[in-house]
Amino acid sequence: MAVSPAKTAPVDGSTAATYRSEHQRDVINRLKRIEGQVRGLIDMVETGRPCEDVAQQMSAARKAMDKAFYRMMACSVMEAVSGGESEAETFREVERSARILEKYA
Repeated sequence: MAVSPAKTAPVDGSTAATYRSEHQRDVINRLKRIEGQVRGLIDMVETGRPCEDVAQQMSAARKAMDKAFYRMMACSVMEAVSGGESEAETFREVERSARILEKYA
């Protein structure tokens, strides 16, 4: 579905920079939590916790990593939409983000 230009607010450079900064902070915080989860997993394996408990925590860490990835990709798409000099460049950048999703998601 196409969105009419009149219904979209322009995104200036400072808004895009603020958005990027907030996303970076969010992704970094998520990665730090994942780092803690992985340290906890190592401890679980070293202390001989049951495999099902370890598997459950591995699944949680994997899902957390997926969420961090998608937040990072949302930032990539927002940069593509707000940073394009022309409509053609915007389309190319959005397509680039789509290829990254296809390749790594």
